[in-house]
Amino acid sequence: MSKRNVSKTAKKTTPPKSVASSKKALQGRVSSDARGQQAQWVPWFRNAAPYINAFRGRTFVVVFSGEAVANTHFAGLIHDFALLNSLGIRLVLVHGTRPQVEARLKARASILAREYTTLFHRGLRVTDDTALACVKEAVGTVRVEIEALLSMGLANSPMAGARIRVASGNVVTARPLGVHEGVDYLHTGEVRRIDAEAIKQQLDQNAVVLLSPLGYSPTGEVFNLSAEDVATSAAIALHADKVLYLAEGSGLLDGRKRLTRELTLVAAQKLLTSRRKLPDDMHRILNSAVNLCLNGIKRVHIINRETDGALLQELFTRDGIGTLISADNYEETRQACIDDVAGILELIEPLEKTDVLVWRSRENLEMEIERFIVVERDGMIIACAALYPFAKDNMAELACLAVHPDYQGAARGNALLHWVEQHAQQRHIKQIFVLSTKSSHWFIERGYQRTDIKTLPVKRRALYNYRRNSKVFIKDIS
Repeated sequence: MSKRNVSKTAKKTTPPKSVASSKKALQGRVSSDARGQQAQWVPWFRNAAPYINAFRGRTFVVVFSGEAVANTHFAGLIHDFALLNSLGIRLVLVHGTRPQVEARLKARASILAREYTTLFHRGLRVTDDTALACVKEAVGTVRVEIEALLSMGLANSPMAGARIRVASGNVVTARPLGVHEGVDYLHTGEVRRIDAEAIKQQLDQNAVVLLSPLGYSPTGEVFNLSAEDVATSAAIALHADKVLYLAEGSGLLDGRKRLTRELTLVAAQKLLTSRRKLPDDMHRILNSAVNLCLNGIKRVHIINRETDGALLQELFTRDGIGTLISADNYEETRQACIDDVAGILELIEPLEKTDVLVWRSRENLEMEIERFIVVERDGMIIACAALYPFAKDNMAELACLAVHPDYQGAARGNALLHWVEQHAQQRHIKQIFVLSTKSSHWFIERGYQRTDIKTLPVKRRALYNYRRNSKVFIKDIS
């Protein structure tokens, strides 16, 4: 080839400046997007670290339906189970089989060329001989499918090197439900006993325990059980730390069709006894959650299983994406203690930098910690306030009122202020005053009136910082 031809070839293959600049711009955008994703991922991973440490060695019972198993995205959920297992979480999985049973009943009716109608009473299948045969087939198939997926170890996949061992067996002893409201449930039963020791032995060996909705009687009978009954009984027998329901549909919604984020045990009990109509599956889950809380399980989560990564988001973010039903107070307002100093400092530091709050040293905060009230949410201080009494004047100063930015707009400031005012009343304080530079209107809207520095107690007046030029507001709480 001649030099001329080489030159021509070179000219033809050299991209125009506009194309080159476009490629460069595209590379810049890709690089920028990658940096943006990394910037989001790193803080998330760091924030997840306390949960990873807290959950290691804990026992979680996870319940999911037959619909979840039949879904094309079920492998993604299996990958999440594998991840939890690799983090040292002791997993007990409880699966349902309702759609798989229905499919087999329809197929059998088609073969026999006759109609078959399944009777349900109070959300439970009345299991006759035909239905029991289909239940056995469905349970066996679903169990094998789950075990096969948990056995995957393909390279370049989330399961690479996982080597998960799955344990299942006859650990559920059952008895017949019998006749209720004139309906004979036949081969439908309820859990009589869970072999907790056998399950614990498997969990101690880092196995994932898989429980199916079948139970066995001492006489060799087989009973069709509800997944909720198996999960509830297993969790109580194992003293599980959490139970997580991967529910169908949008989850537990309130009257305005919004997701209910938190429920106390009392609120959940009231919801069950109210006139509000709940879907049958949600009613069973909620009833199970109440039973669990009454029997020592502190946290029950209801999650929409259709959301990709819902299990991880619920467990490793502070507020999760589902509904939390707690036996104890997930969020409480209380008197501060010395262990809260670090959390308070982290909360108020941004406000000190913007001159909203007066700077406080750690030593000062430690000395005055008994003056502080905090709102703690799942181990994190999300709000605080301090009350400094002037007993001779029957007055007190409200100071250092702060709410974490992520939790503003939910009336927590109002609730904290109300708590402080009630606390002050109990100490026979008649007036509360506050000095503010940037929150004047917030206090005015809550009944505080502008006043002069001269109305302050003499001791407080002597400490007034004229350089800050704070405005004084006062409220009569007597």
